[in-house]
Amino acid sequence: MKLADLRRLSIRKQLKIRFSLSNGMECVVTEHGIAQVPALRRVADFNLEQELAGASQFVLEPALVDPKTRTPAKTVSPDELNAMLSTSPASAAEHEED
Repeated sequence: MKLADLRRLSIRKQLKIRFSLSNGMECVVTEHGIAQVPALRRVADFNLEQELAGASQFVLEPALVDPKTRTPAKTVSPDELNAMLSTSPASAAEHEED
């Protein structure tokens, strides 16, 4: 799984995807596909792709919260997230050209 895969999933499903970094911080991939580390106050001394590879769980939360139908955040394992990625529709870039 790559960061680009998470970005596509977050945009398609309108989710915020959170995972913990080894330094205790948290990365959030927004519903716009932007990976952010809110607690980061200086130039990063880590690689998000490497941190993603070591993540042991992910929290999925809907980006648009309807007060009437409160959908709770869902914690998933890397295997469950990979399954979600594989069932997502393929992007246009992955299709063969004519």
